[in-house]
Amino acid sequence: MIRIGILGDIGSGKSYVSTKFGYPVFDADKEVNKLYLKNKKVFKKLSRVLPKYIKFFPINKHQIISAILANEQNLKKIIKIIHLEVRKKMKIFLKKNINKKAVVLDIPLLLENKLNKKKDILVFVQSNKSFVLKRLKKRRNFNLKLVKKFKTIQLPLDYKKKKSHFIIKNDFTPLSVKKSIKLILKEIL
Repeated sequence: MIRIGILGDIGSGKSYVSTKFGYPVFDADKEVNKLYLKNKKVFKKLSRVLPKYIKFFPINKHQIISAILANEQNLKKIIKIIHLEVRKKMKIFLKKNINKKAVVLDIPLLLENKLNKKKDILVFVQSNKSFVLKRLKKRRNFNLKLVKKFKTIQLPLDYKKKKSHFIIKNDFTPLSVKKSIKLILKEIL
């Protein structure tokens, strides 16, 4: 099975690009949301380390956002708990899709959390910064301070770009993305 890891900036369109490969996608952001909404064990752990912020189950985004914005250490505490669970979910996903020709890993902190393997094909999604900012501002819970906090825990984009085997220039038009993916798949399959 070929593992395709998607890298890029916040809001660059990684999730959109991931779905266009036509293979099963492990979407870490969706898994994290499920953990907040459905996993009482995660709630108990988070409420133990962040009792001032995590008070109600299911955990809503406002509790998490408040904790992250209040203190830089809180983000690290959340990641430590959530990362373990995401890793477990990823292992289940990989086992379930073992017979597929390829899978796509849409994990924002793929390299940072050392979830990639040497043989993984890394694809960097590059987007125009002004497009990205416009897209981010349209998000329901957009918060520039929060975006900046997340960027502090990410590896530099130049590093991710250098580590990547392919670069997709995402101009947010389906045709150009499709074309790039077709070329990548032709080369790796």
